[in-house]
Amino acid sequence: MFFIVSKVLGYLLVPVHLLIFAALVGAIVAKGPLIKVGRRLAILCLLALIVIGVLPGSTLLMRPLEDRFPLPAENMPAPTGIIVLGGAIVDEITQARHEISFGEGAGRLTEAAMLARRYPDARLVYTGGGNSLVGAPSSEAEDAKKMFVALGIAPERIQLETRSRNTDENARFTRDLLAPKPDETWLLVTSAYHMPRSMGLFRHNGFKVVAYPVDYHTYGDSQDWWPRDAPSGLRLFDIALHEWVGLLAYRLSGKIDEFFPGP
Repeated sequence: MFFIVSKVLGYLLVPVHLLIFAALVGAIVAKGPLIKVGRRLAILCLLALIVIGVLPGSTLLMRPLEDRFPLPAENMPAPTGIIVLGGAIVDEITQARHEISFGEGAGRLTEAAMLARRYPDARLVYTGGGNSLVGAPSSEAEDAKKMFVALGIAPERIQLETRSRNTDENARFTRDLLAPKPDETWLLVTSAYHMPRSMGLFRHNGFKVVAYPVDYHTYGDSQDWWPRDAPSGLRLFDIALHEWVGLLAYRLSGKIDEFFPGP
């Protein structure tokens, strides 16, 4: 039920879509008896779209997420294994085109392959099933394994968790697969903005995890405060707000032990 509710609300309550729809309503109302209300609504929505799309409003939400966990030291002791969160492969296009198609999280796969070479004795675990409410079962994990093998990773090192549909299930089903022990250390590879929630979930499920963030959307310096092109700024805002809402929902539901997990 938690999965279904989160997906339905995620589809219906995309902030940018709501602002555009509200601006349209305001423009329509502005031609009727509520002309002042309609104009104000349309102007407010337009200003909000400018702030989050062009001005650095979206960066204010994204930077704390991406800055929360630094990369580990290169000389850190070899981990027991490397856990890679799914979401990097666009499953529907991959199945339709019969060629692996990558989404925004492609760095999760490429960086994991390099980490597997750096730590040749570490297990490589890919966790991710389909996250669609409808459609055929996902083959994302199998496609990820094909890519890892093509990049030279021995297939016997790779373990797949294929049932999970969201990050909570990533953590719980991977726990069931690996049965982590207190003396084991696992590198957790996911997008930087997604790392606080992911770390909180894996810790809650008994893993001793070290964050390995990838796929940054921000520079981490003064460049972030310059104007962006509107499409990328609006997309950034949607991603960041979704993550903050996810943190709140997971904390309120007891799935993580603190609202904003940190190092």
